[in-house]
Amino acid sequence: MTTDPNIDTPHESTANTDVAELNYEQAREELIAVVSQLEAGGASLEQSLALWERGEALAARCEAWLDGARKRLEAARAHTEDEA
Repeated sequence: MTTDPNIDTPHESTANTDVAELNYEQAREELIAVVSQLEAGGASLEQSLALWERGEALAARCEAWLDGARKRLEAARAHTEDEA
């Protein structure tokens, strides 16, 4: 079985970047790229598994950023209500 040389694995390109170092936009953009690669097919089983694992880590990073943003908004609202 041949693999598509255009498919990155977590050992290549931006995949070497630690997920914890990514901001929300970077994680989201890479997650979109990972999903596109998986949907396109053509990857070996090993590449697909590596992409899936990277995607899961990226999704968790996005969720953490969104949770943090939600908490900041709730704190700001609570502060505004306390002043009213």
